[in-house]
Amino acid sequence: MGTTVIRGGLVITAADETNADILIEAGRVTALAARDSEVARAWAESADRVIDATGRYVIPGGVDAHTHMELPFGGTFASDTFETGTRAAAWGGTTTIVDFAVQTVGESLRSGLDAWHAKADGRCAVDYAFHMILSDVNEDTLKEMDGLVDEGVTSFKLFMAYPGVFYSDDGKILRAMQRSAGNGGLIMMHAENGIAIDVLVEQALAAGRTDPRYHGEVRHTLLEAEATHRAIQLARVAGAPLYVVHVSAQEAVAELAQARDMGLNVFGETCPQYLFLSTDNLAEPDFEGAKYVCSTPLRPREHQAYLWRGLRTNDLQVVSTDHCPFCFKGQKELGLGDFSKIPNGLPGVENRMDLLHQAVVDGHISRRRWIEIACATPARMFGLYPRKGTIAPGADADIVIYDPDAAQVLSAETHHMNVDYSAYEGRTVTGRVQTVLSRGEVVVDDRSYTGRAGHGRYIARETCQYLG
Repeated sequence: MGTTVIRGGLVITAADETNADILIEAGRVTALAARDSEVARAWAESADRVIDATGRYVIPGGVDAHTHMELPFGGTFASDTFETGTRAAAWGGTTTIVDFAVQTVGESLRSGLDAWHAKADGRCAVDYAFHMILSDVNEDTLKEMDGLVDEGVTSFKLFMAYPGVFYSDDGKILRAMQRSAGNGGLIMMHAENGIAIDVLVEQALAAGRTDPRYHGEVRHTLLEAEATHRAIQLARVAGAPLYVVHVSAQEAVAELAQARDMGLNVFGETCPQYLFLSTDNLAEPDFEGAKYVCSTPLRPREHQAYLWRGLRTNDLQVVSTDHCPFCFKGQKELGLGDFSKIPNGLPGVENRMDLLHQAVVDGHISRRRWIEIACATPARMFGLYPRKGTIAPGADADIVIYDPDAAQVLSAETHHMNVDYSAYEGRTVTGRVQTVLSRGEVVVDDRSYTGRAGHGRYIARETCQYLG
């Protein structure tokens, strides 16, 4: 592979901003040196490749800890494969994804994990890892959890929603939490009261309220807050840490903040759709609102301020995408006349880093906080740090050269996700990925894709490094 030097840029990590050049050897960061120092000049003279980052940010590759490539849902499959989805991730400056392997009810965790390995193996453009969705908590699967932790699948997702599909009752949740307290795994929770939501869905449809906007109304903010509260209390009983996924509502943030004020190991993730979109999108006419159906649902715009504040105060630690795309034509249309049949999910793996840089421009967060919530903390939370999520000697050379001044218009016409619409169609953002390195290999070269399927490697993870 030879040596690569990145010179002239502003290196931004969660901890520092520094004018430094970077030496890369054998796919890893070897050293950093002050710009224009004798050491840095010597590197450039002998390097096999020099990348000029003058006037650019040099940042760690993004870590998206919540994606669903090829997920089966509602009689169809998420439209991005591991090949198309990780290519789009690379275009957007994300160099590691953590996807969700799914246990089928009645089958083992191992069979679910093996199925996801088969989908991803040899097809990914960037590095990847897996969480495990627990759909069927029993004595056998509880024992399997220990073995999965030992081999690097160190987080397990449970659902308080979707009765009859992924749903676990409180007893099963408690048993899984107790097991994770012993084996070091981290429980991830989809916190919505699915039993109550199903009652409201049935009532809405019976009353003729079938349009996409009612998806948001039946999944009430209080039912997210109630489930979040319940999950926290169950985790306290079990003595286990808890990570709540896709937090969307002010009331749920308040539950997390209260728990964290008590010193509990409770963590929260939100997603760009909750920070930039709202129920106004769900209410778009002519079934266009179906494009924005996801769970937890989009909320009224006033909730955004509470999410941004949670990110600033560290009551929310991570921004992931919950990337789960379904095409408008032929997939979202399955719910014409019945919002409950619209496949739940939005595309976003390509847009996250840019949207969060726009948040820097808008003054919501600092540059270092951008890197913290998009790179460093997800890497720490899910046992990938310091190999991923930072630029430091010994880290994988997953590095993005980022142009902070370039304006771009987000559009389905120009994105690389395998989906026929953009959730952010027509939105102008400031900042754009220019060049991307994955383990030292250039996969996006000055806005040209040079990556390949199969470059991405599976990463076995350590346990959570963010406790305390």
